[in-house]
Amino acid sequence: MQHRIVVLGAGYTGATAAGRLAKRLRREDVTITLVNPEPDFVERVRMHQLATGQDLKPRPFAEMFAGTGVELKVASVTAVDVDRRTVSVTGADGPAELAYDTLVYALGSGWSDGGVPGAAEHADEVASRPGARRLRDRLAALEAGRPVVVVGGGLTGLEAATEIAEARPDLAVSLAAHGALGDWLSAKGRSHLRKVTDRLGVEVHENAAVTAVTADGVETADGRSVPAAVTVWTTGFAVHPVARATALETTEHGRIVVDATMRSVSHPDVYAVGDAAIATGPQGKPLRMSCASGVPMAWQAADAIAARLTGTKVPHVSIRYFQQCVSLGRGEGLIQFVTADDRAVDRTLTGRTAALYKELICKGAAWGVANPTLGLPSRRRRVVRQDVQDLAREGVSA
Repeated sequence: MQHRIVVLGAGYTGATAAGRLAKRLRREDVTITLVNPEPDFVERVRMHQLATGQDLKPRPFAEMFAGTGVELKVASVTAVDVDRRTVSVTGADGPAELAYDTLVYALGSGWSDGGVPGAAEHADEVASRPGARRLRDRLAALEAGRPVVVVGGGLTGLEAATEIAEARPDLAVSLAAHGALGDWLSAKGRSHLRKVTDRLGVEVHENAAVTAVTADGVETADGRSVPAAVTVWTTGFAVHPVARATALETTEHGRIVVDATMRSVSHPDVYAVGDAAIATGPQGKPLRMSCASGVPMAWQAADAIAARLTGTKVPHVSIRYFQQCVSLGRGEGLIQFVTADDRAVDRTLTGRTAALYKELICKGAAWGVANPTLGLPSRRRRVVRQDVQDLAREGVSA
């Protein structure tokens, strides 16, 4: 019988894992089913561009995975039973159940209101395509001079605020940051960020912990009121709730605990990658939720699965960081180079060159989904017929 691999989620990590598995294994030995609620790939790192009315290139999975053997199941995941090894989904044809021998869980994350009163009711988000489209429509309807506040001074917040300010210079754009502007960056990075926000007319509210969101603005812990016709919420992410409802070992926030090969520590026939997993990086620090972490996690998981199924040595690749890339509108950018464990160093790339660098990174990430081996040998390997599934269930590495 063919070994059934089911991949849940077709963001950067799930789609990369599915494609890489298809390159590593033979179709006569395995089936690979990719479950996703949409039939095309969403470039999540470009949602701030979509929100400001820019057209994004369509990337249908039917084209991206043509000829690979990856079968796309357009459906939403409603439950996972790790004891029965089944996944419940709902698609256009109604509810269905998929059985698996190996599961790759890559359902990722969505925006989180952080429990702040009024955020869910009054704020918009750019963590999803539907959210970015709603924000696009709201921004397009605003008259000149109307205030827009972006809450959150992280990478997403910086990109959203500068993109909106550049695309709509007639609006009064402000940014509410919990700490100092770019306080995780090097001195050079902070200086450049300040210059760009000043040039774009973005009013920055530093050390402004937002405690409430209303229909016409936000309130901060120190008593400030920031007016807003539109509030954009970018303070953090929450993982998909399905994993927490299973018998998988998860953190208190619902992220699946995995080993160095992205294998669940409680259920060896389950692998988790991307935002859905909690994995350890350099210096024992947890990998941050990001595309920069998720794609290498997908490579590691796919290669480990292929190795265990084919009876070859399981590779272990150290996942490290090199830079943080921030777009600051279409013509400006900031590349902050970092240590392996993601601490800023005194080296940056700025200006137009940085914008081109960031664009190259974004295009490369999308290209990598459809070309997941990155030049490594793609010879398909035969699955070893020696009760591999039983070994996997017992937690024994082939």
